[in-house]
Amino acid sequence: MNQVFFLLALLAAVGGLAQAAPVAASSAATYRILLIDPSSMPVAAGKATLIIGALQRANGVFTGDYQIKIFPYFLKNEKGRLAIIVSDKSLADVSQGKVAAITGTATTSGTGGKCRTIAATATPTDTHRGKLKLWFTAGDRKMTFEPAYHFVAKETASVPAPPATTKLAAINL
Repeated sequence: MNQVFFLLALLAAVGGLAQAAPVAASSAATYRILLIDPSSMPVAAGKATLIIGALQRANGVFTGDYQIKIFPYFLKNEKGRLAIIVSDKSLADVSQGKVAAITGTATTSGTGGKCRTIAATATPTDTHRGKLKLWFTAGDRKMTFEPAYHFVAKETASVPAPPATTKLAAINL
Protein backbone atom coordinates (compact mmCIF):
# COMPACT_ATOMS: atom_id res chain seq x y z
CA MET A 1 0.00 0.00 0.00
CA ASN A 2 2.84 2.42 0.86
CA GLN A 3 4.52 1.67 -2.48
CA VAL A 4 1.32 2.52 -4.42
CA PHE A 5 0.93 5.79 -2.48
CA PHE A 6 4.59 6.66 -3.14
CA LEU A 7 4.21 5.91 -6.87
CA LEU A 8 1.08 8.09 -7.13
CA ALA A 9 2.79 10.95 -5.29
CA LEU A 10 5.82 10.67 -7.58
CA LEU A 11 3.64 10.72 -10.73
CA ALA A 12 1.74 13.75 -9.45
CA ALA A 13 4.99 15.62 -8.80
CA VAL A 14 6.38 14.79 -12.24
CA GLY A 15 3.07 15.77 -13.87
CA GLY A 16 3.16 19.11 -12.06
CA LEU A 17 6.66 19.80 -13.36
CA ALA A 18 5.61 18.97 -16.90
CA GLN A 19 2.75 21.49 -16.70
CA ALA A 20 4.95 24.33 -15.39
CA ALA A 21 5.22 27.43 -17.56
CA PRO A 22 7.95 27.24 -20.21
CA VAL A 23 11.07 29.30 -19.63
CA ALA A 24 11.13 32.50 -21.70
CA ALA A 25 13.90 32.91 -24.27
CA SER A 26 15.27 35.94 -22.44
CA SER A 27 15.57 34.18 -19.08
CA ALA A 28 17.15 31.15 -20.76
CA ALA A 29 19.79 33.45 -22.24
CA THR A 30 20.58 34.71 -18.75
CA TYR A 31 21.99 31.25 -18.06
CA ARG A 32 24.06 31.14 -21.25
CA ILE A 33 27.43 32.57 -22.17
CA LEU A 34 28.11 34.34 -25.44
CA LEU A 35 31.36 33.33 -27.14
CA ILE A 36 32.69 35.41 -30.02
CA ASP A 37 35.41 34.05 -32.28
CA PRO A 38 38.58 36.07 -32.88
CA SER A 39 38.41 38.24 -35.99
CA SER A 40 40.94 40.26 -38.01
CA MET A 41 40.97 43.16 -40.42
CA PRO A 42 43.79 44.72 -42.44
CA VAL A 43 45.52 47.93 -41.31
CA ALA A 44 48.36 49.82 -43.00
CA ALA A 45 51.12 47.23 -43.56
CA GLY A 46 49.67 44.95 -40.89
CA LYS A 47 46.68 43.32 -39.26
CA ALA A 48 44.37 44.14 -36.35
CA THR A 49 42.93 41.18 -34.43
CA LEU A 50 39.98 41.47 -32.05
CA ILE A 51 39.82 38.85 -29.30
CA ILE A 52 36.78 38.82 -27.03
CA GLY A 53 36.53 36.70 -23.89
CA ALA A 54 33.40 34.90 -22.72
CA LEU A 55 30.53 37.37 -22.24
CA GLN A 56 27.97 36.86 -19.47
CA ARG A 57 24.56 38.54 -19.45
CA ALA A 58 23.09 40.41 -16.48
CA ASN A 59 20.30 43.00 -16.63
CA GLY A 60 20.26 42.99 -20.44
CA VAL A 61 24.02 43.59 -20.81
CA PHE A 62 26.66 41.08 -21.94
CA THR A 63 30.00 41.96 -20.31
CA GLY A 64 33.52 40.59 -20.60
CA ASP A 65 37.11 41.35 -21.55
CA TYR A 66 38.52 42.19 -24.97
CA GLN A 67 41.92 42.70 -26.60
CA ILE A 68 42.96 44.29 -29.85
CA LYS A 69 46.35 43.24 -31.14
CA ILE A 70 47.90 45.28 -33.93
CA PHE A 71 50.70 43.56 -35.83
CA PRO A 72 53.42 44.80 -36.24
CA TYR A 73 52.46 47.94 -34.26
CA PHE A 74 52.40 46.29 -30.81
CA LEU A 75 52.46 49.70 -29.06
CA LYS A 76 48.92 50.25 -30.35
CA ASN A 77 47.60 47.06 -28.72
CA GLU A 78 44.83 47.58 -26.19
CA LYS A 79 42.68 45.64 -23.79
CA GLY A 80 39.68 46.44 -21.68
CA ARG A 81 36.04 45.63 -20.88
CA LEU A 82 33.08 45.30 -23.23
CA ALA A 83 29.49 46.02 -22.30
CA ILE A 84 27.10 45.01 -25.09
CA ILE A 85 23.45 45.93 -24.56
CA VAL A 86 21.15 43.19 -25.83
CA SER A 87 17.54 43.81 -24.89
CA ASP A 88 15.13 40.96 -24.26
CA LYS A 89 13.42 41.87 -27.56
CA SER A 90 16.69 41.74 -29.51
CA LEU A 91 17.55 38.41 -27.88
CA ALA A 92 14.11 37.04 -28.78
CA ASP A 93 14.55 38.29 -32.37
CA VAL A 94 17.90 36.51 -32.67
CA SER A 95 16.38 33.33 -31.17
CA GLN A 96 13.71 33.49 -33.89
CA GLY A 97 16.29 33.88 -36.67
CA LYS A 98 15.83 37.63 -37.15
CA VAL A 99 18.67 40.13 -37.60
CA ALA A 100 19.14 42.42 -34.59
CA ALA A 101 21.04 45.67 -34.15
CA ILE A 102 22.91 46.05 -30.87
CA THR A 103 25.09 48.71 -29.25
CA GLY A 104 27.53 48.94 -26.41
CA THR A 105 30.79 50.36 -25.14
CA ALA A 106 34.41 49.31 -24.98
CA THR A 107 36.46 50.81 -22.15
CA THR A 108 40.24 50.45 -22.24
CA SER A 109 42.12 49.31 -19.15
CA GLY A 110 44.66 51.37 -17.30
CA THR A 111 44.96 55.02 -16.40
CA GLY A 112 42.98 57.37 -18.59
CA GLY A 113 40.86 54.50 -19.94
CA LYS A 114 39.05 55.58 -23.08
CA CYS A 115 35.42 54.68 -23.62
CA ARG A 116 34.21 54.23 -27.19
CA THR A 117 30.82 53.38 -28.59
CA ILE A 118 30.50 50.13 -30.51
CA ALA A 119 27.70 48.99 -32.79
CA ALA A 120 26.95 45.55 -34.16
CA THR A 121 24.49 43.61 -36.23
CA ALA A 122 23.78 39.99 -35.23
CA THR A 123 22.70 37.70 -38.07
CA PRO A 124 21.73 34.28 -36.67
CA THR A 125 22.23 31.04 -38.58
CA ASP A 126 20.25 29.10 -35.93
CA THR A 127 19.15 29.66 -32.32
CA HIS A 128 22.66 29.05 -30.95
CA ARG A 129 25.03 30.67 -33.45
CA GLY A 130 25.48 33.26 -36.14
CA LYS A 131 27.65 36.07 -37.48
CA LEU A 132 28.33 39.53 -36.08
CA LYS A 133 29.34 42.66 -37.90
CA LEU A 134 30.92 44.84 -35.22
CA TRP A 135 32.35 48.32 -35.76
CA PHE A 136 33.76 51.27 -33.81
CA THR A 137 36.01 54.26 -34.40
CA ALA A 138 39.62 54.24 -33.18
CA GLY A 139 41.22 57.63 -33.73
CA ASP A 140 39.98 58.65 -37.15
CA ARG A 141 39.64 55.11 -38.53
CA LYS A 142 36.51 52.98 -38.63
CA MET A 143 37.40 49.47 -37.42
CA THR A 144 35.09 46.69 -38.69
CA PHE A 145 35.25 43.06 -37.62
CA GLU A 146 33.01 40.17 -38.70
CA PRO A 147 33.38 37.30 -36.22
CA ALA A 148 31.11 34.30 -35.68
CA TYR A 149 29.32 33.91 -32.35
CA HIS A 150 27.66 31.10 -30.44
CA PHE A 151 25.95 30.55 -27.10
CA VAL A 152 26.94 27.86 -24.61
CA ALA A 153 25.48 26.87 -21.25
CA LYS A 154 27.38 28.23 -18.26
CA GLU A 155 28.08 24.68 -17.12
CA THR A 156 29.66 23.88 -20.50
CA ALA A 157 31.85 26.97 -20.45
CA SER A 158 33.10 26.38 -16.91
CA VAL A 159 34.02 22.71 -17.32
CA PRO A 160 37.69 22.36 -18.28
CA ALA A 161 38.54 20.38 -21.39
CA PRO A 162 39.76 16.84 -20.77
CA PRO A 163 43.49 16.31 -21.06
CA ALA A 164 44.82 15.38 -24.49
CA THR A 165 46.14 12.06 -23.23
CA THR A 166 44.69 10.05 -20.41
CA LYS A 167 46.37 7.17 -18.61
CA LEU A 168 44.03 4.69 -16.98
CA ALA A 169 45.22 2.85 -13.91
CA ALA A 170 44.58 -0.86 -13.72
CA ILE A 171 42.22 -1.87 -10.96
CA ASN A 172 42.83 -5.20 -9.25
CA LEU A 173 39.75 -6.79 -7.78
